[in-house]
Amino acid sequence: MGFLQTSKFYLKTFVAVNVFFGCAIYGVVASIVLTLIGKQHLCQWATARAFYGSFSRILGIKIEVLNEERLVNNLPGILIGNHQSTLDILILGRIFPKGCTVTSKRSLQWIPFLGWFMTLSGTFFLDRSNREKSIKTLNDALSKLKSQSRSLWIFPEGTRSYTKELTLGAFKKGAFHLAVDSQLPIFPIVVSNTSNLINFKEKIFNSGTILINCLDQIPTEGLTKEDVGKLTEEARSKMLEEVEALGYSKVGVAKTNGSDDDDNASVKSGTEVTALLD
Repeated sequence: MGFLQTSKFYLKTFVAVNVFFGCAIYGVVASIVLTLIGKQHLCQWATARAFYGSFSRILGIKIEVLNEERLVNNLPGILIGNHQSTLDILILGRIFPKGCTVTSKRSLQWIPFLGWFMTLSGTFFLDRSNREKSIKTLNDALSKLKSQSRSLWIFPEGTRSYTKELTLGAFKKGAFHLAVDSQLPIFPIVVSNTSNLINFKEKIFNSGTILINCLDQIPTEGLTKEDVGKLTEEARSKMLEEVEALGYSKVGVAKTNGSDDDDNASVKSGTEVTALLD
């Protein structure tokens, strides 16, 4: 581990933390304004796009999305993704669709600015130490999905893996129970392994390009609780196959200000966020 690598790691981490809390403050303000004008369902999307736009340019991390039309043209649904590292929030920033919300562990609710934003924007907080409360929270989420035609993003692994291997952890069944109960399709979203871009143990924080592939949706119409186990395994099997196919993220200076589709999408998203307040 060289001096330059370690220095770069700490410098980028310092910058990332400041960008993170800056965007959280923006999220608090945006959530208040959007809620007041009756558009709370856009709070998390607007903040996610702001985070991606600033983080990707400052730290040189770009995201390329494959088959995004499979997602945006077929919502609402239950979105599931592999849960790897701190960079997951950047990934959400790029791919998070309008009208979507998330579940999160309750401890995040008490973090200044971040927790305030998450609460104001309608996050569903899960108390992992209390199964009954978690079930109630998921039932509340289900009611909201049905009544407002909203989507929900869940990481079925439950916690970040920080894995350097091309693998997935075991899936919890909560997302799949929700999908069956709501009869909404499941949208598996797979991200390339990011351990070569960020690794806290090895003090790695590289610029580069992350790949995301939106897989074909998995329908749940007609399925019952008896099908949840099989549905869970089907989704995990398809995602694991794609994890292995995507491999590792690309290390190197990422182009973040050119004329590529991803950059145009980011600019367009920024324009849309501003237009919401006009």
